[in-house]
Amino acid sequence: MKMILLGLIAALAFLGGAVGGDVLHGAKPAAAANPTASPTEHGADTAEADHSATTSDHDIAPAAEDHDTEKAADWFRFPNQFFVPILRNGTTIAVMVMSLTLEVSAEALPGIQAQEHRLRDALLNALMKQANTGAFDGNFTSEAHMEALRKEMLAAAQDAAGPEVIKVLIGDIARQEQ
Repeated sequence: MKMILLGLIAALAFLGGAVGGDVLHGAKPAAAANPTASPTEHGADTAEADHSATTSDHDIAPAAEDHDTEKAADWFRFPNQFFVPILRNGTTIAVMVMSLTLEVSAEALPGIQAQEHRLRDALLNALMKQANTGAFDGNFTSEAHMEALRKEMLAAAQDAAGPEVIKVLIGDIARQEQ
């Protein structure tokens, strides 16, 4: 009897979660049901809602002109920070916390977004190499150290995603002692 009651509670919890998720998610816009329909058929509000939904999925800044190459650039911001442990003699002595953004060409942004996990892995590997070689010891925010770090991360990002990655931007960087 106890097992039946536990199974029934689990099934009800699952169904309640599914119904709650469906209610909170809401109905799909009519434009999503008919992708060939023009925005004027469904009103400007639907088109704006579709645009805001696609741009809020990833933190992306609006396109801007790159003055050096006169090509439109876009940015892909990693939604989570990077945590890099710094080990000495097998013990973690500190953790580096970083927020990274990639500057990419505007037409390459969807491809970069699709490769987020591959890029995160490549950048984390590059950061681990830097941590193991002492790049985060001493004055790690000096211009020379930051330039070497950016160069290493750019090479790793371009190896993972191709030459569409133009630049690696470091938004935040901090060292947290253990």
